[in-house]
Amino acid sequence: MSQYNGSGYFSSTIPLSTAKATTPGAPEADVPVAQPTPLKRVVSGAALKELLAGGHTSSQPKTPSKEDGEFRDYSHYEIARDAATIKNSVVMHLAATFLRTPFNIDSAHAYLASAFSVRDRLLQRWNLTNEYHDKIGAKRVYYMSLEFLIGRTFDNALLALQLRDEYAGVLGDVGFRLEDIIDEERDAALGNGGLGRLAACYVDSMACSNYPGWGYGLRYKYGMFQQQIINGYQVEAPDCWLDSPNPWEFPRPDVTYPVKFYGRLVRDPASSHRFAWESDVVYDAMAFDVPVPGYGTANVGNIRLWSCKTNSLFDLNKFNAGDYSGATGGQVAAQILTDVLYPNDNTNEGKELRLRQEYLFCSATLQDILARFKRSGRPLCELPSLAAIQLNDTHPTLGIPELMRLLLDDEGLAWDEAWDITTRTFAFTNHTVLPEAMEKWPVPMLDKILPRHMGIIYDINLYFLQGVETRFPDDRDLLRRISIIEESNPQQVRMAYLACVGSHKVNGVAAIHSDIIKHSTFKDFVSVQGADKFINKTNGVSPRRWINECNPDMSGLITEAVGDRSWINDLTKIKVLEAKVDDKDFRRRWWDAKQANKRRLAAYILSTTGIEVNPDAMFDVQVKRIHEYKRQLINILSVIHRYHRLKQMAPEARAQELHRVVIFAGKAAAGYWVAKQVIKLINAVADTVNNDDEIGDVLKVVFIPDYSVTAAEYIIPASDISQHISTAGTEASGTSNMKFVLNGGIILGTVDGANIEIGEEIGEEQIFFFGCLAHEVEDFRHYLRFHQPKPDDALQAAFDMIQRNTFGDGHIFQPLIDSIMRGGDVYLLSVDFPSYLEAHKAVEAAYRSRDDWVTKSILSVARMSKFSSDRSIQEYAEEVWNIEPVPVLGCSV
Repeated sequence: MSQYNGSGYFSSTIPLSTAKATTPGAPEADVPVAQPTPLKRVVSGAALKELLAGGHTSSQPKTPSKEDGEFRDYSHYEIARDAATIKNSVVMHLAATFLRTPFNIDSAHAYLASAFSVRDRLLQRWNLTNEYHDKIGAKRVYYMSLEFLIGRTFDNALLALQLRDEYAGVLGDVGFRLEDIIDEERDAALGNGGLGRLAACYVDSMACSNYPGWGYGLRYKYGMFQQQIINGYQVEAPDCWLDSPNPWEFPRPDVTYPVKFYGRLVRDPASSHRFAWESDVVYDAMAFDVPVPGYGTANVGNIRLWSCKTNSLFDLNKFNAGDYSGATGGQVAAQILTDVLYPNDNTNEGKELRLRQEYLFCSATLQDILARFKRSGRPLCELPSLAAIQLNDTHPTLGIPELMRLLLDDEGLAWDEAWDITTRTFAFTNHTVLPEAMEKWPVPMLDKILPRHMGIIYDINLYFLQGVETRFPDDRDLLRRISIIEESNPQQVRMAYLACVGSHKVNGVAAIHSDIIKHSTFKDFVSVQGADKFINKTNGVSPRRWINECNPDMSGLITEAVGDRSWINDLTKIKVLEAKVDDKDFRRRWWDAKQANKRRLAAYILSTTGIEVNPDAMFDVQVKRIHEYKRQLINILSVIHRYHRLKQMAPEARAQELHRVVIFAGKAAAGYWVAKQVIKLINAVADTVNNDDEIGDVLKVVFIPDYSVTAAEYIIPASDISQHISTAGTEASGTSNMKFVLNGGIILGTVDGANIEIGEEIGEEQIFFFGCLAHEVEDFRHYLRFHQPKPDDALQAAFDMIQRNTFGDGHIFQPLIDSIMRGGDVYLLSVDFPSYLEAHKAVEAAYRSRDDWVTKSILSVARMSKFSSDRSIQEYAEEVWNIEPVPVLGCSV
């Protein structure tokens, strides 16, 4: 073995006691007791001598001895916006970053070079924004969400920087259409449904409204899954969205935090609330930053995503001993934590993976927030003055005991002081009223994986219940009902209850939803903690993404009516559209814009499904996560009813029917069998109807696979009618309803979620309501539970068609029928089916009158300003977070 030669270098290996060589079959004594820690870089000179002496080298890189003026100027002045500078930047990235020449360039590399060029501009604003917020000591919002469905970034960034035309010209010079380059970008697979899209809209609104705010989430390598339709069934495949370089993320290897699992606790003898958590299972969470550009402002927001660093978990000794799977076992265990969004939790292993995934997210985030606060030099009691943490649903709720752990064990605070800081920092958004969606964790599992946090949760619950018992000494059942620990077998930790106890504000996301949670879900908490703590914050959507970017034709008409583009950041200005409702030329162009969007969607449907649809037909759309309560099943049953009725008509009568294209899209959770059977039924019906020559274009059925933000940007602007038909009282809010109406579509829906408030704003004459009301649901459920009424004739006819094998083997769909006829019909399909069909008749009658339909469309858009996410964020800022806008000053952007 080579030895130290005195000059500061080794010729071969370092003879450390923890780095003994191993070979297959070597005696156990030759195997190192501990895995050596890899050095971050080559070590020489004095640092090496210190290491060999048993010390540690500093991992901190050196800082400059002086500030360079040119460097500072570069970071504070925007890159020139002229075509020559843009072209130089794009060409530089083509040649130097991606090794392209004029002879081997393609659209994929043209996209990457253009995206990196835009990223250079965002970086300047991003750095300046954070520098300014740090300098003035601005209070920041930290929006914790397990998903961020951000979609594609390139076009959004061009619009925010107001450089779309300039980049289109430069790309044209090198032989490409901007539209083709935009299509090269893949959607970021960081979310699934409305929860993630809401989070993305909110971070966008914070940036555009100049609120200092960051999102926090996880960087999923394979997303939730890529949905493929094979023989009509949903089949899940990994969404390999990171196969190509991602221009919109910045790896931050300098921002890492250790995250522990399992282990044991050692009590600090000086404090009953302080413990040392000892564990051999420790992963490093590494940050990736995703800038969020603000439109019309120099402010740039940020989404910080966490991923596990795995290099240090490779066991070279096991590898050299021939145990190759053992050598990489630690890497695999760490990597899977951020491989997949919402891993299937039908198994115990899947549940444990979800719990570890959520804790990795919470621990890294809270450590990062606390580290940033400590750099301010202010005492910990002032944390709520500089940080507001919003929990987007229950997934981040472990952040509450994690902050307590950090304050108690690492910072040495007393319990009461730590709890006061925690409760003044956190706020909680509830997104569901469904009991099965209220997240719970088995106590034995949580105690095994996170022993310190289970102890903290027990203490939180004990002190909370002691306070309740003092105020309500004669109501022992109240303690059972309100306890964070559910006394089941095994015991469960009710995460929504923990979020309520540990937050200073709790909000629902639509008026009806907030009312329901105050009077049912959290009724006891309202009695104990007071009604003022429980508030409503109706959801909203970003007008930048959901009209300006996805619907340029209609955006142009709105800009014409308003007189400028200021409405993009102030949606209240679209009210002026009402003055255009009688303008014949404007009405014609409004209709033409809708028809152009329908032709665009028809081309998209043909390219993705092979189905040819007529853009002159009425486009009837239901696109959202596939779930029983969202009732895609009642929709496809109505399609079967329509098909049955058409088949009974004479050809002449059939030709007079309104032509309709019924469009579905959405993913079912991988382990949700019933929802996946609904997808199969939709595709089976589509296969039969679309190949029936007698029906032709009178009725078409389409299921668009792998629904995403990009797919929505094709679908939403093209809808004539969109369906939002959840059982009354089950949809918290919904945001797709807002997007559809903002793009001139009309709603067919139940009196549920945000449908109600949309109807109040736009006028109920612009919306088609049907179905029972929320307060009637339990009575209907009770009746159906103990009786089996005969179904409506139209519903029975649909069942008969399925059972006669009209759509293939009817036996595979019998469980869906049984869920209605023998399973209690929990979501009241049989109850609402007759009124649902009547609502469809009213829709068809209205659509036949183009003048009336255009009036509805224009008035609906004109009255939708309430549903901007900018309004939502302003309300959160003023009533929950206590922050004000902070425009970035001192720059020339």
